[in-house]
Amino acid sequence: MRISAKADYAVRAAVELAASPGGMPVKGTQLADAQAIPLQFLEHILLDLKRAGLIRTKRGARGGYWLAEDPGAVSVADVIRAVEGPLANIQDLPPEETHYGGAAERLRDVWIAVRQNLRVVLESVSLADLAAKRLPDAVTSLLDEPEAWVVRETGSHDVVG
Repeated sequence: MRISAKADYAVRAAVELAASPGGMPVKGTQLADAQAIPLQFLEHILLDLKRAGLIRTKRGARGGYWLAEDPGAVSVADVIRAVEGPLANIQDLPPEETHYGGAAERLRDVWIAVRQNLRVVLESVSLADLAAKRLPDAVTSLLDEPEAWVVRETGSHDVVG
């Protein structure tokens, strides 16, 4: 799975809003500076988050951006879906709408399982969790697995001769 810059920036900006004392509005420039996000790109992301109903905005000297809901009620998955759409599509189709024949027949089930695993993690972590610098036990237990930290090289398959 690839996490786009847009999704990464959206989650980081949303966490900054979740960490705002008393849910006070935060200026776009403050969000951009706090997370080293290009302001122009961030403004487009914030518009997507507003359209999705995740944030609210107010113009003016006392304006800015703030979360529309309690940070504990907003998951990382909610933010990603707001800016990218579904978590796991295969060529613009939901996995259950894909059909493969022959030897690849069970591939659809693999894509559905991948989506479910993404949901388990991304839906269990809230913006409040991240703002408080904590993670649910189910996520930390995954991080305790040594294999979680192993980087797999691309294109480095051994050839048996």
